[in-house]
Amino acid sequence: MSKVGFIFPGQASQYPGMGRELHDEFPVARETFEEADQALGFSLSQLCFNGPLEDLKQTENTQPAILAVSVAAYRVVNSKGFRPDYVAGHSLGEYSALVAAGSLNFQDAVCAVRNRGKYMQEAVPSGTGAMAAVLGLDQSRVEALCREAGAGEVLSVANLNSQEQVVIAGSASAVTRAIELARTRGAKRAILLPVSAPFHCALMQSAKERLERDLSAVALSPGQIPVVSNVDASAISSVDQIRDSLVRQVCSPVRWTESVQFLIHHDVRLFVELGPGRVLSGLVRQIDRAVRTTNVEDHKSLENALDLMNGSHDFTKG
Repeated sequence: MSKVGFIFPGQASQYPGMGRELHDEFPVARETFEEADQALGFSLSQLCFNGPLEDLKQTENTQPAILAVSVAAYRVVNSKGFRPDYVAGHSLGEYSALVAAGSLNFQDAVCAVRNRGKYMQEAVPSGTGAMAAVLGLDQSRVEALCREAGAGEVLSVANLNSQEQVVIAGSASAVTRAIELARTRGAKRAILLPVSAPFHCALMQSAKERLERDLSAVALSPGQIPVVSNVDASAISSVDQIRDSLVRQVCSPVRWTESVQFLIHHDVRLFVELGPGRVLSGLVRQIDRAVRTTNVEDHKSLENALDLMNGSHDFTKG
């Protein structure tokens, strides 16, 4: 029997207006943004809706903003009677997935990811770290590339996004060398990413330690829906597993390809992306074109997703 997975983005294009249509049309979405504003002590909702973009793109704002839009979208879909068989999130998106699974209180999540963004930004002096996407080389070849270009500096795989897209992170000079070397090793493209810090690598160690202290005080619950972990690419449910996964993911690569393959192996055939953009939908299609994808971020995409989900007879409702 085919199943449905809800997936939550961690990387997305920030834009003023994100989440506004859901907020204006659905009380449950409006309540979600009000909860976020109350938890943070400032109007995250107005930042999402009106910008300025420069402030929205600061990672300590970006992370709670994406989380709020994602959870608002999930709550709208859930209010229509739909419940997934599995949830998974890419990096930051794992927090959204845990909220959806009932493992993590939303207000606790908003505060945690704001601090997460702050800690990550402060872990490395501005301009000294970088990330790049390498297209057309598989994991083993990118790992070899990192060893060769690292030259004693931090450089490693950060995101295993699909068979065709691997993201690397580390010191800025090492990433620059890797980009130049990738072009001689058969990569289709190697692109420097517009990010504020080198996420998911050893340079995030101080952020990991600070976040671990925060998470030790956060109440967690066993999941009501299986959550696929970034670091292990397998389903987790116990409180210890959840806390350990969130801590380890700060310095560990996001195993997105394996996570999607795990879901497909467990009969997920429809992936519903909840939150701004369609980044994950595109990656899922790169991983396996036989599955279906849809997304929810505004009124039009919600209607399209509801039509598709209503046509999926195996979908869990209630």
